[in-house]
Amino acid sequence: MEIRNVDYSYQQNIKTLSNISMTVAKGQITTIIGPNGSGKSTLLQLMSRHLTPEKGEVLLDGKKISLFSTKEFAREIAVVHQQNDAPTDMTVERLIEYGRLPYKKLLQMKQKEDDDIIAWALTCTNLEEKKDVMLHQLSGGERQRVWIAMSLAQKTNYLFLDEPTTYLDLFHQYEILEFITQLNQLNNMTIVMVLHDLNQAIKYSDQLIIMKDGAIVTQGKPAEVMNEQIIKEIYGVEVVMKSDKDTGLYIVPIGV
Repeated sequence: MEIRNVDYSYQQNIKTLSNISMTVAKGQITTIIGPNGSGKSTLLQLMSRHLTPEKGEVLLDGKKISLFSTKEFAREIAVVHQQNDAPTDMTVERLIEYGRLPYKKLLQMKQKEDDDIIAWALTCTNLEEKKDVMLHQLSGGERQRVWIAMSLAQKTNYLFLDEPTTYLDLFHQYEILEFITQLNQLNNMTIVMVLHDLNQAIKYSDQLIIMKDGAIVTQGKPAEVMNEQIIKEIYGVEVVMKSDKDTGLYIVPIGV
């Protein structure tokens, strides 16, 4: 996916994003980071067609995403939002089945292929034993896995996640991030996500996009773009960058 010279404003004459250009590397995990209000989620929404650029264009495999039909685009890109709503009395398997809608004609019944893909999505997310459980009976981490499983049922090459660890405790944050990494490695899935935690972004990303005030400040591999100076510039926080053989590169805040 390629973003070319994109502008977007929520309010007239006040730019939320200004002249954004970037390329998403296929088969890698790209994470967008930056302070609140920097435009991270807005950029992801433009990439997923939930918003339309005022200027510039977003292309997927050389084609403007605005030219895809709704079903065509849903077969290319799956999106898991910060907040996801569904009836609490719906079962896990039933929700995952909705991921097959982009492949169905009006009133078409579920096919064996759909059953096979739903079973595959349940297996990928370790939810086989939960398939008949109601959503309200699940933990936060399990519910997040169900939404990811529904996106897997779309059988897309791209998965976008907007702050997938929000509202989760530390254990379930890392459980989800490890799972996302496995999806990328085992299925060669291109993943773009928005994260707030810088150490998680460093650990679980192949590429970082660092934003501030609606612009991309820098982008590249975590070890190449993350340093004390850029973090001070972006977040206004003094940090020390450390590295060891077990944890790799990580950040220790020391003050503001």
